[in-house]
Amino acid sequence: MPTSLQANRPPTATDPAGRSTELAHLYFVRTLFALVWAGLLTLTASPLTVATGAVLVIYPLFDAVAAVIDARSSRTPAARTPLFANLAFSLVAAVAVAVAATSGIPAVLRVWGIWAIAAGLVQLVVALRRRQLGGQWPMILSGGLSAVAGSAFILQASGSGASLSSLAGYATLGAVFFLVSAIRLTRRTITVDA
Repeated sequence: MPTSLQANRPPTATDPAGRSTELAHLYFVRTLFALVWAGLLTLTASPLTVATGAVLVIYPLFDAVAAVIDARSSRTPAARTPLFANLAFSLVAAVAVAVAATSGIPAVLRVWGIWAIAAGLVQLVVALRRRQLGGQWPMILSGGLSAVAGSAFILQASGSGASLSSLAGYATLGAVFFLVSAIRLTRRTITVDA
């Protein structure tokens, strides 16, 4: 039975409520970032310019930073391993996207597609491992859909209608999943604290 001092302590990253709170905050930030990024890409997507290339590179770099923040607050090395894998994938993707941007939209879509598949599979694994925290079904769906979307980007790159607008839609849909997960985690934390 917790003492009154323990009951009044704020949650920390080492307890489930604290971890849920940290994830909710991270997911809210990721939601906002993805929506702003999608807007910027929509404004700069056509034609493919240096500014567009910069916007494209920012997304995987932000994903790498988010993986580091997430890994730092994870409790076990096993929980960190897929996040460090995502960090590596995202850093490689940022460099590859920068190079691909010099070759045109189809090259960007191919690189983005490969990264979306890899990052989506990692997100799926991480979310499955975090089921006990709650609020992870949107992340499970998002990870699976990211892998499917990545395949679609690769196929789109081979067609005549290659466009970066699909990447803005991808980020927007990702933002919705992060928002739903953040809200579910916040509600769960409030219920646990009550």
